Amino acid sequence: MAEASLNQLLKDKYEKYGKTKIAMRRKDYGIWNEYTWKDYYENVKYFGLGLISLGLKAGEKVAIIGENDPEWYWAALGAQAARGISVGIFADCAPPEVKYIIDNSDAVFVVAEDQEQTDKIIQIRDEIPNVRKVIYWDSKGMYGYIDPFIMGFYDVLKLGREYESFHPGLLESLVAEGKPDEIAVMCYTSGTTGLPKGAMASNRYITSAGECLFAIDGWRPEDDYLSYLSPAWGTEWNLGLGTALRTGTSVCFAEKPETIQANIREIAPRVVFYNPRMWETLNSVVQSKISDTHAIYRFAYNLMLPVGYRIADARLRKERIGAFWRFLYSVAEWLLFRPLRDKLGLVKIRWAYSAGAGISPDILRFFQSINVNLKQIYGLTESQMNCIHRDGDVNPETCGPPLPGHQVRISEAGEILLKPAEPFSGYYKNPEATKARFDSHGWILSGDAGYITEEGHLVVMDRLEYLMELGKGRKFSPDFIETRLRFSPYIKDVMTVGGKRKDFVAAIIIVDFDNVGKWAEDHHLAYTTFTDLSQKPQVSDLTLNDVRRVNAVLPDWARIKRYLLLHKEFDPDEAEMTRTRKLRRSFMEDKYIVLVNALYSSAEEVVAEAPITYQDGRKGVVKTTIKIRDLSRETT
Repeated sequence: MAEASLNQLLKDKYEKYGKTKIAMRRKDYGIWNEYTWKDYYENVKYFGLGLISLGLKAGEKVAIIGENDPEWYWAALGAQAARGISVGIFADCAPPEVKYIIDNSDAVFVVAEDQEQTDKIIQIRDEIPNVRKVIYWDSKGMYGYIDPFIMGFYDVLKLGREYESFHPGLLESLVAEGKPDEIAVMCYTSGTTGLPKGAMASNRYITSAGECLFAIDGWRPEDDYLSYLSPAWGTEWNLGLGTALRTGTSVCFAEKPETIQANIREIAPRVVFYNPRMWETLNSVVQSKISDTHAIYRFAYNLMLPVGYRIADARLRKERIGAFWRFLYSVAEWLLFRPLRDKLGLVKIRWAYSAGAGISPDILRFFQSINVNLKQIYGLTESQMNCIHRDGDVNPETCGPPLPGHQVRISEAGEILLKPAEPFSGYYKNPEATKARFDSHGWILSGDAGYITEEGHLVVMDRLEYLMELGKGRKFSPDFIETRLRFSPYIKDVMTVGGKRKDFVAAIIIVDFDNVGKWAEDHHLAYTTFTDLSQKPQVSDLTLNDVRRVNAVLPDWARIKRYLLLHKEFDPDEAEMTRTRKLRRSFMEDKYIVLVNALYSSAEEVVAEAPITYQDGRKGVVKTTIKIRDLSRETT
C-alpha cells in the first residue's frame, strides 16, 4: 500500500478489520469510548459527503482547530476523501493568528472543537468572508447558538447519510480515484523566522513517512499509540495518521490535555510521542516527588538509579553486561523502574519519541536508565522525519542515523542538508520561499547547524542563525546550554544571550512555579505570586546550583557569567514562543532589551516595567525589581 492515499489505507483497514478491532479510544466523562475501524471509516465517509452536500469542491480547504480528538481525524480525512485539503490550526492560537491562517490558506469551512474555538471564528467572522460555515464537534455550551453560519459536526454526518441515499457509491469512487501526489494537508510552520508558511504535504509524503518509520520500528496492530501533540503539527500526521493507518495501530485520545497523565496510566500505551518540554516536565515531576518522599524511598532511588545508568551506558557502548549487573538491574526493575514507569503511564512502552526541538541528553539518558525506550527524531515540516535512533543504539547526544530512503549531509558552512524519501510540495502561494528552501542540487536547506559522527549519527547543534559569536570570535550554542539547564526540576525555560559586541554569555531563566512553589512550602518560605517567588534570594540560590552544574561541562568562554530570574513565564500568546514552544529569540531580545543591557552592565538589579489593563478599562504599569546574579569571578 506504499502508493495508496490516506483514505485508501483507511478503507483497506476497514475492509480488513471492520467491527472486529478497535481503531480509536477516547475518554469522555470518565469512560473510555471505543471506535472500531468500521466506525472510523463511516465517520470519515459521511463527514466527507456532508461537506460535499454543503458545497465543498475539489481542492478547497477545510481548516480544523481544536485539541486532539477522533473528530479532528475524521474531519481531516473526510475533507480529503471529498478531494478537499485539510489545514491544521493549533488550539491555543489567538484570533489574529487564526484569521491569518484561514486567510492565507483560502479555507472555506472551519471545523472547531467547542464553544471557545467557535467564538474565535465568530469574533473574526466579518474578516473571513470566504468561510461558509463553522462546524463544531463538542456541543457543550453551544445550545444557544442559533445561526445558519454555525452547524454541529453530527448534523453534517446526518447530511452525509442523506446525501448518500441520492448519490450511492460517490465517496467510494472519489477515494478510489485519489492519487498519491494530491495535496492532503497544509501544515503551517512555527514562524520562528517570520510569518508562518503553509507547507503542502501530499498523500505520498505522509504515507511514505509511515513506511520509513515502520522499517525501523515495526508498530503492530495490537499496539496503542497515544495522540498527544496537535495534528496541526506535521509530525502527528506522520505518526498518528501515516504510520497508524499503515500498521493498523489503535490511536488513543485523552479526555483533555490537563488529564493526560492520569489517562495515560489507564491505557498504558506501547507508543508515545511527546515534545521535549513534556519529557522535561515528566522528569521534573519525578525529581520533585522523590525529593519530597520518605527518606527510605529516597535512599532506594539513589541506590538503584546508578544501576540503571550503568546498564544504559553499557548498552550505548555495546559492551557485554555481566551476570552480576544483570541481576542488580532485574532487582532495580522490579523494585523501582517498573513501579516508576507505571506512575508515568509508561509501563508497557515499546517506543517513546521526542522531536520538535533538542532534548537534553540528561533527560534521554534518564529515561533510558529506567527502561523507557526514548528515542530522538530529527525532521522538518518540509522533509518528514529524517533521522531516528535504532533500538539498542541510542546515543543521548545525537538524533540517530538517517531513516531508510533519506539522505543527510553537511554543507561547507556546517548546515544540515536533507533529501527525504518524499519532499514536501512547496509553500502555498509562496514560490519564492519554496525555491529558497532548496539548494541548486535539490537538497533541502534545514537552517540547522550540525555534524555527522563516525557512527553515522546526526548531531544537531542549533539553528545556524542562533549560533552566537562572542566578542573574541568564539561561538557557542544557546540551545546546547538551554536544554541542559532545563534538566533541572526547578527551571522551566531559559534564554541565553550573547553577540559579537558582548564578551560573555548571559541568561534569562524562568523557574518552574509548581516545583519551586512546592520546594518553598517544604522549606517554610512564604510567597504570594510567581513574581514574588521568583525574586526570593533562596530561589536564586536554588537555581545557582544548576547553573554551576552546566557551566562545569562548558568551555570557559561559553559559561554563563551573569543571569536573572524573570518575573513571568514566556508566553506563546505574547509571541515569545511558537506553538511548539520554540523561542522566538530575535523578538525576545528586542522585547527584553532593558534586561539584556542590564546583564551586560555592572548593575546588580534592574527594574522591569509591564503594561497592565484593569477590569474597569484603566491602564497602568507594573514595576518589578529583578536581581542579577554574577558568576564572572567563579572558575570551574
